[in-house]
Amino acid sequence: MADARMDVLIPLILYFIVIYALGFYSMRFVTRASHREGTGFLHEYLIGDRNMGGFVLAMTLVATYLSAGSFIGGPGAAYANGLSWVFLAMSQMPTGYFTLAVLGKKFAIVARKINAVTVTDFLRERYDNTLLVVVVSLAVVFFFIAAMSAQFIGAARLIQGSVGVPYETALAFFGISVLIYTIIGGFRAVILTDTLQGIVMTIGTTMVLVAVIVAGGGVPSIIQGMLEIDPGLISPYGPDPELTSMAWVASFWILVGFAIVGLPQIATRAMGYKDSTSLKNGIIYGTVVSMILLLGMHLLGAFGRTMVADLTGDLVVPTVTTTLFPNWVAGIILAGPLAAVMSTVDSQLLLAVGAIVNDIYANLINTKVKNTAKITFISSIVIGAIVFIASFDPPELMVWLNLYANAGLISTFLWPVILGLYWKRANTAGAFASIVTGIGSYIAFDMYWARPLGFHTIVLPLILSLAAFVIATYATPEPDQRIIKKFWGI
Repeated sequence: MADARMDVLIPLILYFIVIYALGFYSMRFVTRASHREGTGFLHEYLIGDRNMGGFVLAMTLVATYLSAGSFIGGPGAAYANGLSWVFLAMSQMPTGYFTLAVLGKKFAIVARKINAVTVTDFLRERYDNTLLVVVVSLAVVFFFIAAMSAQFIGAARLIQGSVGVPYETALAFFGISVLIYTIIGGFRAVILTDTLQGIVMTIGTTMVLVAVIVAGGGVPSIIQGMLEIDPGLISPYGPDPELTSMAWVASFWILVGFAIVGLPQIATRAMGYKDSTSLKNGIIYGTVVSMILLLGMHLLGAFGRTMVADLTGDLVVPTVTTTLFPNWVAGIILAGPLAAVMSTVDSQLLLAVGAIVNDIYANLINTKVKNTAKITFISSIVIGAIVFIASFDPPELMVWLNLYANAGLISTFLWPVILGLYWKRANTAGAFASIVTGIGSYIAFDMYWARPLGFHTIVLPLILSLAAFVIATYATPEPDQRIIKKFWGI
């Protein structure tokens, strides 16, 4: 049995070696940048000097967003709820389209004009308020620690279920590996590994879904098996009708559809592409890859109910894969969902570090920007250690932890970014009112009224924060003409 498990582990170790190699390759650029004057280091470390092409843009965008929630927690939810959850999950398909189309050229042009390397940089220049920057930066760190904990938990469970090692050992193996290549290589290591991971994810998803269909005797046979287990598994309303009510479905289209524009790790990708051709290609490639990955992994979760019974939801992917494939092949395939987790957590770590080093330290504490490389590496280690410790007591289904963190970030960033980009009248008071109302109402609803009017918790906070933004903006003076000129050139 131990030898069989080792057959699964060896391909995963080889995969990590390739990831390390990309990290050390990227370290050369980081080392050079560390000798630059001013903010040169942060430009390389946090945004990779803005040179992403279309394919890389698509892969890093998709790989960053489609994380443990989509590849481990999502299939686990589909295992429990059947085809209805597959339908809900597909609301994430336009991720790349919404992000790049809504933010588009304007965001990239403005980011270059104001020399922004994080979303908070954009908010600082647009609203010109130090307290706002501090609040936003602290929100980034807090919610990203929760989000990274979800990714660490998902990866550890994946390794635990496929290799058979204790959860704590799997957590240490994953956490140390991701921290090393992210810390040494920065944004360039992240986008290069994201590209590799996006390819691995697509190949692995396709292979395992085909194998499940073949092993199940074809789709009609699998559907019949699901019907015999529970008719709700093949119903559009699912075993729990509340999960497919009109209000809940609409909530998902908001939470994991349009509103993902407000996620800093996604919006940052719209700052770093090379040119207009890269933008257009990124939209096309990103939408196609998202469709393949989301449909494939969630169908795997739903169909897996007929393959293995009585599973903890988050273990469905590794269990089904190791059941259907020889161990060494399973190890290669399992690199796909593991890649999804890695490609998300590295981006989240980078942005959390950026919030501390760039948004607070370099712009508020040490404006002469000295020792940024040293502070960056120390911050990365500290945040990684906090996430590692927080991941030792995981919830039953980590998909909910992931959604909580995403919803908190969306409540913070969505309206200040979009309205700040497109609405000249938007001002500091409006942004502040939106952020405070969004975060405050989201936490309050989550604690005391988790499903207001049948919607997901995120919906009413977004409506309230939009209303607060508009009311506060019109109740206070217009932005300074200096800001209008900087962003609109008039």
